[in-house]
Amino acid sequence: MLRRKFVPIFFLFAWAAVAVTANAEPGRVVIPNDKCLGCHGARDLARELPDGKKRLLFVDEKIRQSSAHAKVNCADCHADLTAEHPGGTEAAKPVECAPCHKEEARVYAGSIHGLSPAMGSSEAASCTSCHGAHDMLSRKNPNSPVFKLNLARTCGKCHQERLKHYRDTYHGKAMSLGQPNVASDVAACCDCHGAHDILPVSNPASHLSKQNIRATCTKCHPGATAGFTEYIPHADPLDGKKFPLLHLAFVLMTGLLLGVFAFFGGHTLLWLARSVWIYRHDSKTYRETKIEIRRDDEWFTRFTPFDRFLHFLVVTSFLLLVVTGMPLKFYSTDWAKTIFEILGGAQTAHSLHRFGALVTFLYFALHLITLAKAAWLNRGILRNPGTGRWQLGRFWAAVFGADSMVPSMQDWRDFVAHQKWFFGRGQKPQFERWTYWEKFDYFAVFWGIFAIGLSGLVMWFPQFFTAFMPGWVINIALIIHSDEALLAAGFIFTVHFFNTHFRLEKFPMDDVIFSGRISKTEMIHERKRWYDRLVSEGRLDEHRVRDEWERWKTIARPIGFAFFGIGLVLLALIIYAMISRLTH
Repeated sequence: MLRRKFVPIFFLFAWAAVAVTANAEPGRVVIPNDKCLGCHGARDLARELPDGKKRLLFVDEKIRQSSAHAKVNCADCHADLTAEHPGGTEAAKPVECAPCHKEEARVYAGSIHGLSPAMGSSEAASCTSCHGAHDMLSRKNPNSPVFKLNLARTCGKCHQERLKHYRDTYHGKAMSLGQPNVASDVAACCDCHGAHDILPVSNPASHLSKQNIRATCTKCHPGATAGFTEYIPHADPLDGKKFPLLHLAFVLMTGLLLGVFAFFGGHTLLWLARSVWIYRHDSKTYRETKIEIRRDDEWFTRFTPFDRFLHFLVVTSFLLLVVTGMPLKFYSTDWAKTIFEILGGAQTAHSLHRFGALVTFLYFALHLITLAKAAWLNRGILRNPGTGRWQLGRFWAAVFGADSMVPSMQDWRDFVAHQKWFFGRGQKPQFERWTYWEKFDYFAVFWGIFAIGLSGLVMWFPQFFTAFMPGWVINIALIIHSDEALLAAGFIFTVHFFNTHFRLEKFPMDDVIFSGRISKTEMIHERKRWYDRLVSEGRLDEHRVRDEWERWKTIARPIGFAFFGIGLVLLALIIYAMISRLTH
């Protein structure tokens, strides 16, 4: 009985021995891993190269055991080694992956990387250049060099300039800000160029050749047109020779950004300096006026409930757009990664940003409808009361009148008078219902909607716009959208905050946009021309309001301070990111 059981076991071991011998080349002794690691397990094992440098020959067995080739013997890859190794001065030959990966090797041999060595000495990428050596992992493993999230860094080892400009695109930024160990659903290098079959664009078989590029783009962008393929994914807007139109857009937007901040930054500093000087020389009057404004029992309407509702939409959508957009502008910072991680990743931020855009278009449309309605209801003022005929003069009076937001010559005179006051060369001007800086803020929204909104739509619906426009308009749209957004955020969080809330007479917050009301004392102190006009026209009582602010200011003020706090934090992060970028 025992003899019968022994016979099958004997044949099993015999078959295993034959199988191992059959796999080995004739005359070659199979070298166990333990013998290799006897030497290569030493951390200081190295070989001196002809140029005097040393090449480390240490193999970390723990890392190898966690790799995709954990069950493969050393000699299976290093097929030229014999029992006499080490011996002599000849180095081991490079590993050939083709015996196991025949199809990949065949495709690679016809690629630009595979053809380069065949044409002579080359630094072209080999299998180990991309996949690694003893630490090789599956491409689905987040730690693998060819995992989608890591591809840009792996390819960038050889293509540094391409990597730099890839990271300036939405694809690169979203990939950089993706969640750890999760690749964002955007294009990586291999999605456009291929993997083992990468070829020059001039090669008809290339994924990016004229014959194939549209099909490549449609994999991610269904409906991509021929114009869409003219998008430049690795464009450098600083290179005026290669990309003149992109460079022009960059120069114009940079000039606009610097010009606005230089002008209004100087305006703000002069105003602040003058206010501090007055406060230091007559702080008693300053404080008494501020207290009197708050204690006044006569209040008048400055903003209707609908105005305040639109402003709430402006504030909330603007903060949402900045929170979800600025991390893309400064994708390399830690705070950008933290914000995207809190939001749930690039895809969530992407959806929230578009929601903020829809709210922006909503409040802008509501405001235009309101203006159109008011113009229609008040169209009678354009006619002469005596003749009933339409008069051009009455039209201009309505467009440039005191209640209009359209800038007029009076605004220019107020601006000049205000500058003289900054330098102590004249009295502080008394303003009308709207000041010159408020009118600038108002029309800045119109410009922002046009510049940011239109460029955003181009990037949101690139297939539609490139059906009748060249693809490089997407590159220009990105420049305009990014720089105009930075201008808007920086202006709101500095100049607008100071003009409206942080100058000494308003600090820490002017709650008129929440309450909608202004006291009689404040009207006389800051907008006396408006007050005098309402009195002379007998319309002052039309603006008089009952004091209901006390009933809900405990809710509105904390919301307002929260808005300020978020804005100031974002401003600090933007300044920090810009300083870091300039100093590195």
